[in-house]
Amino acid sequence: MKRIGYYFASLLFIAVSVFPLLYAVSSSFKQRTGLFSPEMLPRHPTISNYVGVFSEQPFATNLMNSVIVAGTVVALSLALSLMAAWALGRVEFRGRGLLLLVILSASMFPQVAVLSGMFELVRFFGLYDSLGALMIADLMLTLPFTVWVLVTFMKQLPKELEEAAAMDGVGVFTLIFRILMPLLWPAVVATGLLAFIAAWNEFLFALTFTLSTEERTVPVAIALISTPSGFELPWGKIMAASVIVTLPLVALVVYFQRLIVSGLSAGAVKG
Repeated sequence: MKRIGYYFASLLFIAVSVFPLLYAVSSSFKQRTGLFSPEMLPRHPTISNYVGVFSEQPFATNLMNSVIVAGTVVALSLALSLMAAWALGRVEFRGRGLLLLVILSASMFPQVAVLSGMFELVRFFGLYDSLGALMIADLMLTLPFTVWVLVTFMKQLPKELEEAAAMDGVGVFTLIFRILMPLLWPAVVATGLLAFIAAWNEFLFALTFTLSTEERTVPVAIALISTPSGFELPWGKIMAASVIVTLPLVALVVYFQRLIVSGLSAGAVKG
């Protein structure tokens, strides 16, 4: 009975988790009245919604903007957080615990609370209506999280690695990016993937700091999809755009889950 209950709960959890994605995929191949049909397999499937997403607006440009912003934010977050994690996790100095709490508290502020201050910062640097504004804004969301997670993993590495590197005269950057980073690869992949998802799905900053259609990212582009008449919502095109945006994230998770393993540092130090 326990095993039956376990399998039933697992199937229920999978069904609840996967159903919204399956419904979006099914609706993306329907039109008009077919969108309100409960059938998961459309009777008359069509790809007109996918064609309309790219032909009626610069969705390909918006998609590339999201790739550029999310990729840059992940690269900067990981590079900065690795150095910060080494300083906070391996170097003893007064106020380290307080500084970690400040970093953690920075990630707890809602986006609306910091929106006005972030707007003034973006305007000061002259980055309004550009991808640079989104990169700076998204760093505020991803950097505290990546630093906090990598500090936890950095503390678990053996100190003998640093001692051996110091004996060989290795510099700080070589120590972090050539010696410690390969051992932190599971943590780097996990935090990088979560940071990419956060930057990819960010909506409020992207809506506030971009004005022209060519500078928008996909969350804003999906929200602003409309029909020429403006009297109805094009649910089919919205679903098609959502599927196009979601599938790359699913592919990344499926591919990188093989790298998220533990114990890569086992045996790194000769005993």
